[in-house]
Parts: sequence; structure tokens; C-alpha cells
Amino acid sequence: MIKFSALFMLFTFLGCDSSSQSTDNGPVVTPPVTVPPVVKLTDDELLDVVQKQTFAYFWDYAESNSGMARERYIPQDPSFDQNIVTTGGSGFGLMAIVSGMSRGYISKSQGADRLNKIANFLNTAERFHGAWPHWINGTTGRVIPFGTKDNGGDLVETSFLVAGMITVREYFKNGTTEEKAVAQKFDALWKGVDWQWYTNNQNKLFWHWSPNYNWEMNFPLEGYNECLITYVMAAASPTHAIAPAAYHEGWARSGGIVSAKTKYNLPLILKHNGAEEFGGPLFWAHYSYLGLDPNQLTDKYANYWELNSNHTKINYLYAVANPKSFKGYGANYWGLTASYSRNGDGSIGYDAHMPSNDKGVISPTAAISSIVYTPLESKAFIRNLYENYKTETWGVAGFYDAHSQHYQWTAQRYLAIDQGPEMVMLENYRTGLLWQLFMNAPEVKQGLINLGFHSGKYGF
Repeated sequence: MIKFSALFMLFTFLGCDSSSQSTDNGPVVTPPVTVPPVVKLTDDELLDVVQKQTFAYFWDYAESNSGMARERYIPQDPSFDQNIVTTGGSGFGLMAIVSGMSRGYISKSQGADRLNKIANFLNTAERFHGAWPHWINGTTGRVIPFGTKDNGGDLVETSFLVAGMITVREYFKNGTTEEKAVAQKFDALWKGVDWQWYTNNQNKLFWHWSPNYNWEMNFPLEGYNECLITYVMAAASPTHAIAPAAYHEGWARSGGIVSAKTKYNLPLILKHNGAEEFGGPLFWAHYSYLGLDPNQLTDKYANYWELNSNHTKINYLYAVANPKSFKGYGANYWGLTASYSRNGDGSIGYDAHMPSNDKGVISPTAAISSIVYTPLESKAFIRNLYENYKTETWGVAGFYDAHSQHYQWTAQRYLAIDQGPEMVMLENYRTGLLWQLFMNAPEVKQGLINLGFHSGKYGF
């Protein structure tokens, strides 16, 4: 009886326990979720991500008929200005395609096909004494006026283009039969530019000539700004070279180009046109130097590495000082240059940002394209934007053109002349490839020698 009672009680206990489990499981214990640590990209991985994404501008979003770089691309409105191609931006694009081939983003065969398309288009496009206009219709090859009187040759844009042509030629000149044919096409194209015509019989070069308005634009190329490469190309021409006097009397203003000013204890070295206190927008340190290597490059007016390094550092130190107290400005958020801009009403415009014209808008191309001069500061900027502001600033072709932390504003669009220097200078920082190709072209060396330049790096 005692055993029976004990067993009865035991079963009763178990039965009750089982019943209670079926109706009340008690508190649910959730196992801890292990969140994997965020693995930051190494510097080289980060640069490659940016370079490859930026390359898309010139490969995936090029104008379809010509293969040339579109003036602009707006992801939210892809058809906007879809047939307007830019001469200078396409020159940067030629260098970008060389970089893309060298990195395996595309094959050399793919690159040769695209470059052949571009060469064929430029061969039939409108030219004015050998120079191409600023804008071309990518479908017809006809000039699209950049302004009422700016409807003819644009010598500066042409010089950016032919610098790219020479770079392609040097890259392909010892290649396959197909590659050599492309190299020869670009060689013939650049040799057709009549640089002499654009002196207008004076010891200086002029930016524009129009078949309707002749020289009425009247824009002589006098330094210092982004146009040094125009004189280098004009002196390098084996067919229509200018006399050295045009460089020394025109560009260098018979020595008047030299500056004795300093900012933040850094010499400016040359007088920046209209921006003598801080220097001009940073694209002045980029456009002429995508192929022209400023390392150990000197003439009687400047050491060009010191010139560009100081210009960039002054721009950086201005952002660190932040005299206008714009939100975000500092060691990892800097860079003022020409780009899209924020108008007073919040709409998108365009402006040449620089310390003397600071609107609180940072242009990613400014710091990124300066990486050859300020590697640590530029990488800090890239990492900050990519890791902390990627949602606002990153798109299908790399970083968008302009951003403002202060106004919580982004211009979600792209310009060829801003994406190109990013791609090219990242390559020059990483390998020096485009500098080496351009500087070792025999005509370039001879042109620089004719103008009185010396390069410790390239031995002249």
C-alpha cells in the first residue's frame, strides 16, 4: 500500500508536470546573436573599389554611338543630354580606358574595340583648323555650341584630348595588329591640330576660334590656371609646333607668372589667376598633370611638384581651419574645386569652389584626384566618405559630384571632367602608368625640352 501510494504520487507529479509544460513554457531564452565584426577594407582594396566604380562612367555610361564620354550623367534621368559628348572629358576617358585595361577591368581586345570606335568618330567629327570643339553631338559629330560665340575650335579641351591620344598610342604601339592600327589612328589625329593657327600671329595661344566670330572670344592663355598642358602639346607637335617665345611671353607673362606670396607658410610659387591668396580650384593641379608628371619637373619659373603639393596642402589646411564654420570640414572632409554646387535656394548649380569662393560644398574629385600629392589626407577623405556617408555620396559611377554636410545636400550626378581625374590620378598614385606612358613619348620630351623644362625623373 505504501509502494502503491508512492507510485501514484510519482505519476501524479509527472502528469501534472507534463500538463504544465504543454500549456506554459515559461520564459523563452533566446540564444545570443553573434554579430560578425565589420571588416574594413584595406587602403588598397578601398582604392580599387573607388577606381573600378569610377571607371564605369567611361565604360558603361559612355555615349553609345561615338564611345566618347558624355558631358554629364544623371542616374535619375539617364536620357538627359545623352548625346552631348565632351572633348576634354573624353581625353581623360582615354587614359581611364588604358588604366581599365591594365587592371583587367576590361580586356585589351574590348579596350581596343572601344578606342577604335572613338578614333573613327573623331576622324569624321567637325574640326576647326584641326581642333575639336568643347562639345560635340555624339550622334552626328557636329559642334554643339558651348556659348553663342564658342561654336568652333576649343584649344584647351583639344589639348586634354590629345594628351589622352598620345597615352593610348604609347600603350598600344607595340601591341597586336589591331592595337597598332588604333595607335596609328590616334597618332594621325593629334598631328592634325594646327597649334600655330591658334597663336593668331602673336606670341601666345588663344583658347577659341570660331568660323562665324573668328577671334572675338579673345581669351589668351596666360598663366597660371589649368592650361599648362596646352602649351606643352603645342610645343610637342611635329607638324604645327609653336615657338618657345609663345610660352615664355604668353603663358609665363615674360616672368610675371611668378609669385612671392605664401599661405600657411607654404609658397604659392606661381600667381593663380584671380586667386593669388590661396590658389585656385584644385582642378588646376590635376588637368594638366594627368599625363604630365610633375615629379622632379622644373623650368625657370617653378618646381611643379612643389607648386601642386603646396596648392593642395593650402586647400586642405583651409578646410581644417574652416573660417566659415561649415559643418564637417576638417582633416577627413575637404577639397574645393569646380563642380556641381548648391544654389542659395537648395537647387543644383555649378561653381568654381576654392577658398576664396567657399560655398560649404565639397567636391570628391578635389581630394581624390590630389592623392598623388597628399596620399594620407586623400585616403582619409575617401575612407570617411565611403564608410560614413556612403548612402548619400556613392552611386553607379563612384562618388557623386558634390556634397555638403552643412546643408545635408548632395548633387547625385556626375561630370566627365571630375570622374576622369579621379580614375587617372588613382592609377598614377598606385603605379605611375599614365605618367610613364605620356612622359616617355618622344615628342613630349622634345616639346618640354624646347620650352626649357627639365625632369630628373625622366632624364632630360
